[in-house]
Amino acid sequence: LFYFCFNFILQYGRFMDDLRIYVKGGTGGMGHPRLGGEGGEGGDVWLVAQKKMTLKRLKDRFPSKRFVAGAGANSSLATLKGTKGKDCEVNVPQGISVTRDDGKVIGELDRAEDRLLVARGGLGGCMATNFLPSRGQRLMIHLDLKLIADVGLVGFPNAGKSSLLTKISHATPQIADYITVADLPGLIEGAHANKGRGHKFLKHVERTKQLLFVVDVAGFQLSPTSPFRTAFETVILLAKELELYKEELRTKSALLAVNKMDLPNAREKLNEFMEQLQSPQDYMHTLPKNMIPEVIVNFKEIIPISAHSGEGIEELIMCLRKVLDEESEKKIEDHQNQQLQIFKITKTVK
Repeated sequence: LFYFCFNFILQYGRFMDDLRIYVKGGTGGMGHPRLGGEGGEGGDVWLVAQKKMTLKRLKDRFPSKRFVAGAGANSSLATLKGTKGKDCEVNVPQGISVTRDDGKVIGELDRAEDRLLVARGGLGGCMATNFLPSRGQRLMIHLDLKLIADVGLVGFPNAGKSSLLTKISHATPQIADYITVADLPGLIEGAHANKGRGHKFLKHVERTKQLLFVVDVAGFQLSPTSPFRTAFETVILLAKELELYKEELRTKSALLAVNKMDLPNAREKLNEFMEQLQSPQDYMHTLPKNMIPEVIVNFKEIIPISAHSGEGIEELIMCLRKVLDEESEKKIEDHQNQQLQIFKITKTVK
């Protein structure tokens, strides 16, 4: 198969990653007291994950953002047992977390065709309810999209992520499977505290299998009034932002792409950077304490590249594929070992 790269560019002017909707299960049908007939149950509201669906498309199709299931049929002389109301199925993107207004998590939909019940229909009228029906569940829910991708690009603005993604998208080496790459908005210092929509960025990082740090070999400066950061300081800051947002991200598998190797003196700067990465503790004294992460990122691979000239792009792609395959194999092996342990315990108990 050829290599494919799906570009998820989050431009907040047109991208929606959170939507609040109203859902209501159908009311049950009336019972028939004289004949002892039972009303039909109200329909349920289900969320169904679809590959090509987006929250923006959902909102555009249903601007009222109200989803109500059908009412159950009343019991009658012709049909003593009323039929169940029609279910309401709401197509949503895959990779969403569903929560109530109070923050309680209802569930998650990670794969296409996953289904989640969000509002049950009411019971039909019967002898126990004096043949009166009950209403269906009614609630406001949040659909919170967290991109699921194999690789998430992590880097400050001007690191060259967009150019890199363009190069990757046009590469077609023969490899075993496709890779999905999420290009996320430029991270800035203080993202963990929600500066520059930081939480919107970091929550998407959580659901990528592999992080790809992208740094400018020549260093980075956000604005004329911001401090200049070397490539080494950039890596340390990125690691700190991830750590402050969620500690579990400290140990997430990561690669490092050192970009803009086409610039003058890039090789000298790379050599200095590599020396710093090999012995990071020797260079920490130059940084403020609040910049230093508790755990220094241990990159599986460090690949010098130029998104401008294409240098190192093919090697980077192959490294990503190799790491993803290794992690997939490890996951399968861990699952098999876990099943074996369960089998041994069960056999011992018997």
